[in-house]
Amino acid sequence: MDRTGDTSDKSNTRRSFVAGATAIGATVGGMALGTGPAAAAGHGGAANHARSAQAQGQGQAQGASQSVPPGQTVAILGGGVAGLTAAHELIERGFRVTVYERRALGGKARSMDVPGSAKGSRKPLPAEHGFRFIPGIYHNLPDTLRRIPFPGNANGVHDNLVAPREMMFARTGREDIRMPIPWPGNKPARLTLDEIRRALTALLDTVRHLPAHEAAYFVNRAVVFLTSCDERRDGQWERTPWWDFTRAAQMSEMYQRILVIGVTRNIVATKAEQASTRTVGTLGEALVFNLLGRGADGPPDRILNAPTNEAWIDPWVDHLRGLGVEFRIGWTVREVKMGSGRVSGVTIEDPDEKQQLVTADHYISALPVEHARRTWSPELRAADPQLGRCDKLRTDWMTGIQFYLTEPTPILHGHLNCIDSPWSLTAIAQAQHWPGRDFAADYGDGSAADCLSADISEWDKPGILYGKTAKQCTREEVAREVWAQLKAALNDTGKTVLSDGSLHSWFLDPGVDGLGTPNPTNEDELLIHPVGTLYNRPTAATRIPNFFLSGDYITVDIDLATMEGANASARQAVNALLDGLDSDAPRCTVTPLHRPKEIEALKRNDRFRYRLGLPNAFDLG
Repeated sequence: MDRTGDTSDKSNTRRSFVAGATAIGATVGGMALGTGPAAAAGHGGAANHARSAQAQGQGQAQGASQSVPPGQTVAILGGGVAGLTAAHELIERGFRVTVYERRALGGKARSMDVPGSAKGSRKPLPAEHGFRFIPGIYHNLPDTLRRIPFPGNANGVHDNLVAPREMMFARTGREDIRMPIPWPGNKPARLTLDEIRRALTALLDTVRHLPAHEAAYFVNRAVVFLTSCDERRDGQWERTPWWDFTRAAQMSEMYQRILVIGVTRNIVATKAEQASTRTVGTLGEALVFNLLGRGADGPPDRILNAPTNEAWIDPWVDHLRGLGVEFRIGWTVREVKMGSGRVSGVTIEDPDEKQQLVTADHYISALPVEHARRTWSPELRAADPQLGRCDKLRTDWMTGIQFYLTEPTPILHGHLNCIDSPWSLTAIAQAQHWPGRDFAADYGDGSAADCLSADISEWDKPGILYGKTAKQCTREEVAREVWAQLKAALNDTGKTVLSDGSLHSWFLDPGVDGLGTPNPTNEDELLIHPVGTLYNRPTAATRIPNFFLSGDYITVDIDLATMEGANASARQAVNALLDGLDSDAPRCTVTPLHRPKEIEALKRNDRFRYRLGLPNAFDLG
C-alpha cells in the first residue's frame, strides 16, 4: 500500500483513527467471555446451511403443545447455559425433561460462595469462574432472560442487566486510555480535571506512537472483512491467522499491542498468531454495528446487577422446577451407548458413585466439548463422523480470580483491559454496579466493601514477580502475581489506585487444580479458535436420530465460545428434535447476527470475485 500520502490525507486518517479507536476500544474492552459455534466442507457449505437454519423460527412456545406425543422424555446431559436453555424450551413444549449435572447448575456462568466467608446474617462472599458480559449483539440469550420471571421486573431477569458507562485500556508505563461507551441514556462518567488531562495525554500518546499509515491500514482491513462474502470468510479468512491478515509483524508495537493482540487474547482467548480471521472479524464487526445502534438488543456492554446466581441462575432454576423440569445434581455422565441405530441409554455415576443406565426417548449432550467427547462411545462416533472431528477442537485456560477490598474501589465505571500485562488480564470493580446492595453489610464478615473480579487469559507466559507461568505458580503465587500486574497497570503514572492495605482476601476458581505441580488441571477450559476450527464444529443434529448436541462449540452464527452461542445451539438442538418427530410445535426462534442490507451488494460482488480467484476489491494486500 502507499505509505506516503499528503498532509491532508494524514489529517483525515488521524481523525478516522480517533473515531475508529473508540469503536475498537469498546469492542475490546472488558470482554472475557467468562466469563461464548456441522463440519464444514469446501468453502463452508455446512456453515452457510446453518446460517439459513438460524434465521427460521416462528416464536416461542407458551405452554405444552398437543402435537408432542404424551410422555416423550428427554435426558439433558449437562446443566450449564446450553442445558438449561434446552430444558426451558422443551418443558414449554410439553416434554418431560431431566437434567443431569455433575457439579453445579449454571456451569461456567454460575457464581459461587467463598467457603467459610460469611459471618452473622450476611451471605458468603460472592465468587465466580469469570465476570459476566452480555453485549447488545446477543439476541437469543436476552430472549431467554426476558422469559425468566423475577420479582418486581416487568421483563424478568433481563431487567437485571445494567450498562457500564466506560471502558479503559490500562497501559503499563503509559497513561491509561479511558473511553466512554456511547449509548442513548448512558451518561458519561463524571471526570475531574486531572482525569481529563490524563485522557488527553493517553490519546495523544497513542496517536503519536501509532503511525497514521498503520491506523489507515487497519481500517482498510476492517473494510475488506466487512465487504467479504460468506464464501471468502468461510474459506480464505478461516484459513488466515489474524496476525497475518493485519500484517502485524510489519507494524509498530503500539499497533500490535492495541489492535491485534489486545483483540484476540482478551476477547477470543487465543493467540493472534493462530486465531482465525473469520472468528475475530465476525465478532469485531458485530460489536461495531452494536456501537452504531444497528441490530442491537441493547448497549455494547451489559452486566448483571448482582452476583450471577442471585440475578439469573437461581431464578431460572426455580422457574424450570416450577414448570416440571427435574434436576439430578452430582450425577456424572460416563458413556453414551448405542443400540439398533439409536442411543439406547447413558451410563451415569450417581452421587454415591454407583453407575446406572439412564434411558429416555431423546438425549441432548450439553456438556463442554472437552468433557462431552470423552463420553461418546466408539459405536456412537462410528455412526456420525462429525463427532470424531470434535477431537480436533482445541481448548485453553481462561479463569477468574476475585480480590475482596476493604474500601470501595471504583477504578472506573466499567471494564478495564490490562493489555500490557503478561497474563492478559481484564477486570471490573463490581460493587458499584450492584445497586440496592451494601457489599459490606450483605456479604462476608462485614469488612470487605468491594470485589475486583479479574480474568486471566494467558497461562503460559512468565509473570513479573516470579518469572514463572501461571500454571507453574502455586495458587498463592498466582494471586500475588495477578495483584502485582493489576497494580503495575493502574499505579504506574503517579496515582495509587490499588493499595496492599486495602486487600482483604482473594478467591481463585476451584476448577483449577494442581498449580505449581507438573500436571496442573482445569475443569473449565474455553474453546479457542485457531485457523480451521470452523471445519470441525458439529451441527446440533447428528446422524443418530435421538441424539443431539448443544454447547458453545456447536456451529452457530456467533463464531465464538459464548453464552449466546450455548443458548443458540440449544435452540437448534430442540428444533432438530422437533423436526425428527415431525412435530407441529412452534420452533425456537434463533436470531443470527446483524447483517446490514447496505453491504449486501458489495458482498455479492465479492462472491463473484472470489469464485474467479480474485481478491476482495478493497484489499490492498
